[in-house]
Amino acid sequence: MSVTFYDVKIRQSVELPESSVTKTKYERTTKEGKTQIRYALRGKTDDGRNLTKFVGQADWDALDRPVE
Repeated sequence: MSVTFYDVKIRQSVELPESSVTKTKYERTTKEGKTQIRYALRGKTDDGRNLTKFVGQADWDALDRPVE
């Protein structure tokens, strides 16, 4: 299985193997004091650039990859 990322530098979609993808969560506190959590997948291109794709919690939970 592969994960599709959008590479801003080359302006194209890039397919990365699932084995090179990790999961991460970005948490922040809003002005109202609530905690907002964004779920993302991170991958690296062949030349070492990082790619990030934001996904929903259901997709994030379904993927069996390590968390950064």
